[in-house]
Amino acid sequence: MTDRDLRGFSGEGYDKGRPLLVQALWFAVLHLAFRAWWFPARLRPPLLRAFGARIGSRVLIRHGVRVQWPWKLTVGDDVWIGEDAWLINLEPITVESDVCVSQGALLCTGSHQRRSPTFEFDNGPIRLRSGSWVAARAIVLRGVTVGEGAVVGAGAVAHRDVAADDVLAAGAGARAAGGER
Repeated sequence: MTDRDLRGFSGEGYDKGRPLLVQALWFAVLHLAFRAWWFPARLRPPLLRAFGARIGSRVLIRHGVRVQWPWKLTVGDDVWIGEDAWLINLEPITVESDVCVSQGALLCTGSHQRRSPTFEFDNGPIRLRSGSWVAARAIVLRGVTVGEGAVVGAGAVAHRDVAADDVLAAGAGARAAGGER
């Protein structure tokens, strides 16, 4: 058993990638405009670009989407990101072209070393390969690559790589090999 001493947490080795002023400005813009239902979807990609994201063409980002750090986000062409998706990108998230991230999906690059008494970070990047789909309320955890054409089904948790054209279904680690489900 590990004795926890969270007061000793240092976050050693983690770099947010921008000065505190830029971080604060992003959080203000994120919460006052970017996520709002009234903020035009066509303005979300240029706003992310203004904060350092690399965003392709014809990208649709619906309202309610949260992006931790735009400067650690790369999105290809023809990508859809649904309402209330949350991209916790302490490390880079790369979304290739023709990817759908559905409503309420969570992409989380952050974690902790469970055996560390101070619960230090154990982060890793996420990559969604071309043609993949992260369905409604699905979760993709740190260090995972979702292969080309693969599906992380509604409510499923991807804690390791999902092979190309594979389908990860929710519940008891169920996995369907390729094709429709």
